[in-house]
Amino acid sequence: MANLRFGAVEEAFKKRPLEVAAPTERPGEFYGKYVFNRTKMYKYLPVDIYNKLVDVMDNGIRLDRSIADAVAEGMKRWAEEHGATHYTHWFQPLTEGTAEKHDAFIEHDGKGGMLEEFSGKLLVQQEPDASSFPNGGIRNTFEARGYSAWDPTSPVFIIDDTLCIPTIFISYTGEALDYKAPLLKSLRAVNTAATRVCHYFNPEVKQVHTNLGWEQEYFLVDEDLYFARPDLMLTGRTLMGHDSAKNQQMDDHYFGTIPERVQAFMKDLEIQALELGIPCKTRHNEVAPGQFELAPIFEECNLAVDHNMLLMSLMKKVAHKHSFRVLLHEKPFGGINGSGKHNNWSLSTDNGILLHKSGKTPEDNLRFVVFIVETLMAVYKHNGLLKASVMSATNDHRLGANEAPPAIISSFLGKQLTDLINHIEKADKDDLFTFSGKKGMRLDIPEIPELLIDNTDRNRTSPFAFTGNRFEFRAVGSEANCASAMIVLNTSVAEALTNFAARVDALVAKGEEQTSAIIDIIREDIKTCKPIRFDGNGYSDAWKEEAAKRGLDCESSCPVCFDRYLDKDSITMFEDMNVMKRNELEARNEVKWETYTKKIQIEARVMGDLAMNHIIPVATHYQSQLAKNVQNMVNIFGDVEGKQLSERNIKIIREIAERTNIIETGVEELINARKVANKIEDQRERAISYHDSIAPKMEKIRYQIDKLELIVSDELWTLPKYRELLFIR
Repeated sequence: MANLRFGAVEEAFKKRPLEVAAPTERPGEFYGKYVFNRTKMYKYLPVDIYNKLVDVMDNGIRLDRSIADAVAEGMKRWAEEHGATHYTHWFQPLTEGTAEKHDAFIEHDGKGGMLEEFSGKLLVQQEPDASSFPNGGIRNTFEARGYSAWDPTSPVFIIDDTLCIPTIFISYTGEALDYKAPLLKSLRAVNTAATRVCHYFNPEVKQVHTNLGWEQEYFLVDEDLYFARPDLMLTGRTLMGHDSAKNQQMDDHYFGTIPERVQAFMKDLEIQALELGIPCKTRHNEVAPGQFELAPIFEECNLAVDHNMLLMSLMKKVAHKHSFRVLLHEKPFGGINGSGKHNNWSLSTDNGILLHKSGKTPEDNLRFVVFIVETLMAVYKHNGLLKASVMSATNDHRLGANEAPPAIISSFLGKQLTDLINHIEKADKDDLFTFSGKKGMRLDIPEIPELLIDNTDRNRTSPFAFTGNRFEFRAVGSEANCASAMIVLNTSVAEALTNFAARVDALVAKGEEQTSAIIDIIREDIKTCKPIRFDGNGYSDAWKEEAAKRGLDCESSCPVCFDRYLDKDSITMFEDMNVMKRNELEARNEVKWETYTKKIQIEARVMGDLAMNHIIPVATHYQSQLAKNVQNMVNIFGDVEGKQLSERNIKIIREIAERTNIIETGVEELINARKVANKIEDQRERAISYHDSIAPKMEKIRYQIDKLELIVSDELWTLPKYRELLFIR
């Protein structure tokens, strides 16, 4: 194994950047080359079919199956021109990844030959085997049927020789088995609620769109070094490894010159991403060595989620081509920054109004305040649920560390916006606004500039920060499906806006003037959601105490956090907003607990294997070498002088013995704890047992192994070290 490590290091050093042929066209010309976008639709579909499909996409009109055959025929012609021979329904099961089953276009022609067909029926719906995908007990184990149904709001695309059709994935009885189905429902809910509120200010608004701009952080590791680390291969993170002498102390990696091999990878990735319609905008080195970031231009939320899932898959493919492995785990290395995926979220109308952006008129600014405050109401009421939406066994390593938002949800607004909201809350209502003429209104509030983004410094410790015309949800993990967080955020905002409108309408029905009623309700909500606003240091112990006093959810146990999905308020919200039913929420929690358990279970087994079969044999081998040296010294110099001269070696021999004994005992305790936990039938209780009893034991074993790494001869250590994994690229 030692030879494997040094062989991997040698091979990694030899590698040079791959030549990436730049397209002859400018990016705007090859953007969306492999996407059946509106331009392609117009070219390959009859005009009447095109208009009907656009109506479905833009206005949410129910898809008329009668047009499906014509759409399928146009798609097939376009796909064949790009060399496609197969098609697949591309969906997002509850595995944090994507799934696909490829079928060829060919069918029997009835004359002993073959012909290529792709019907509307095949486009709209398929029946993949759902038995092997997580369902949380929503189906019997012997039942296999599930359905994938085309999502026409997300364009189809080509990967290699396959036409990929974005779809939802549902059970035989109609329950969602994926992320896309509830996401689409949450988008519909927030559209309905936000449009209703917009009509108080802008009656011409027909739709409200949810926008998402994600920032994807990741690590790159040389492929040879990756294969020499079984823990990286099997768990996505290093289960052991002492800090490199130089990590990120100098902050010299952040925004530094991009290494040549990485630059070639990024160039290749961006070209392919642009061809698939992913609007890549920014690339740079992140804080930790070997860590990087890619961010696109914001898009409609559903499309943005699809693009992020597609990009993560594409990153792995392109990285392999460049002899890298991309690590999307939130904490692949101890002692340095982990990776997140900041979700920049906003709402905009079909006529171009950004609802979280201040305006030039008092009416515009009142609308701005309404949407800010009701977003805060949503975050306040469901802060524990929002945390649960981003929690996982992998993100658990990152949240709460001094590199990521704390595991307590709060919102940062900045001084100017905070002062504005405080003024509205405390000012005398009669003095707050006046009317002039039939419609004119003057708000006696501090002037709101059009752009608040530059008026206050940012707060990197805030999980949900206002950044000028949007909110940035910073707690999302790097390997997560963004849809998980967006489903909760969209649904909770939809509920808050629905409740707001109902209360305003109730006051108006009693005879109160509409603007006065809006201000009444806003002032109430400002007081109600005040505990969620926090502009200070989220990492401080003082904030943890303060957050508890404010009644915010301070739970840090990942499996227990999932309970928030089954709170009465959560179930009521999801059902009232028609996003998910109780049984779907219960099923998803079963999946979450099971997934958590399996992740920790695999890590514990890998750690036990590495400890007993790699670490201890290497340590004892080195111990034997030292013991032989001590004996030789005694033989030469005599007992007293020989031992005196070998004092350091004797000390190391003793330390190795002590630490290997602790490791052996720890592994045995780890195995026994797993045996106990595995007997627990209830998924929640089993996950809690793994969190409380097994994960801490792994940390204790790691501590001893990392200490051994410092004293065992480097030439004997079998696993590539952090200095090699992080700096050879």
